[in-house]
Amino acid sequence: MAQRVGHHPLEAAFAALLANGLDGAGEALRILVNEASKIERAQFLNAQPHERSSGRTDYANGFKPKTVMTRVGELTFDVPQTRGGGFYPSALEKGSRTEQALNIALAEMYVQGVSTRKVITVLQSLLGPEVSISSTQVSRAAEQLDAGLAAWRERPLDETPYVFLDARYERVREGGRLIDCAVLVAVGVTSDGQRRVLGVSVALSEAEVHWRAFLDSLIRRGLKGVKLIISDDHAGLKAARRAALPSVPWQRCQFHLQQNAQAYVTRLDQRKSVTQRIRTIFNAPDRTEAERLLKQALEAWKTEAPKLALWAEDNLPEGFAVFDFPHAHRIRLRTTNGLERINREIKRRTRVASIFPNSASCLRLVSALLAECDEEWMTGKIYLNLKA
Repeated sequence: MAQRVGHHPLEAAFAALLANGLDGAGEALRILVNEASKIERAQFLNAQPHERSSGRTDYANGFKPKTVMTRVGELTFDVPQTRGGGFYPSALEKGSRTEQALNIALAEMYVQGVSTRKVITVLQSLLGPEVSISSTQVSRAAEQLDAGLAAWRERPLDETPYVFLDARYERVREGGRLIDCAVLVAVGVTSDGQRRVLGVSVALSEAEVHWRAFLDSLIRRGLKGVKLIISDDHAGLKAARRAALPSVPWQRCQFHLQQNAQAYVTRLDQRKSVTQRIRTIFNAPDRTEAERLLKQALEAWKTEAPKLALWAEDNLPEGFAVFDFPHAHRIRLRTTNGLERINREIKRRTRVASIFPNSASCLRLVSALLAECDEEWMTGKIYLNLKA
């Protein structure tokens, strides 16, 4: 353990090097990055610690640890927080794990002989014009990153009143053939109002068995206190949800319901009015009014669009569960749009690889991206005030 002498951070860094030589480089780096981060936060706040200033933009709010794999080993830094969020030290760049995971995926493709001209071009920009990389190098880099991501995926969970579930598909090479693997994602709002990424899994499909295993893993890690599940409609997810969390109400995504309704509108000139009518139903002040408006709409649609009426009578009420929750929460709980934005970000990264060399590579990249998203939410503003 390096000695801490002197009162100035530079002196402590020098002491680490003097006492341990190059073995103390990690401790010296940790000290210097922590100090640089504090200086940067003070500049962001436009005020020094404890300084009274009319130009102050926010207030310091302690520190949170962050473990990073660096060139001198694994180091845990103290990331400065601000009360209003929005600050992150530039020395600890966001996205480093994601870029590393993406580079490993590309390297795996190259090593396994499934590389494309695009992959070679990217690798040349990373490694120079004379690309030379071995499967051993790739495996070693993957193992280092996988250990941290596995720990993140298996971290304990706690009380999480609201849970959002969604899935997207990625092209993966398995057993010598290309298949579409389902990336299952769970996001929650915890009891303190923070939004968190709860978990991720790569499965062969969205069949009940895969969703059930995913939900069971969340419960095993400590997920509890769930009051509402928000998702789109899918037979496998519906069955798994009923088996794993049978007493928890379900809110079907209202946005997707509006989209699904269009398949039952045969006349183009009716689509806009149908969308507006469904939106009015969902924007009702309470369930009673929503049910009244739905009944009114069904009477009109029975003549104008009978197929729509039949579908709406069975499906639109699945978007009413949110009416049983505080009015201030509803706008955040009635759709899975937040998860859709995450899926778009995943797509932006995964389309570079296009086809993953294996499911582990896909899970690695998506986990890295979601872990960084989770950290950003942790240091940001409260997502939902559950104490109001």
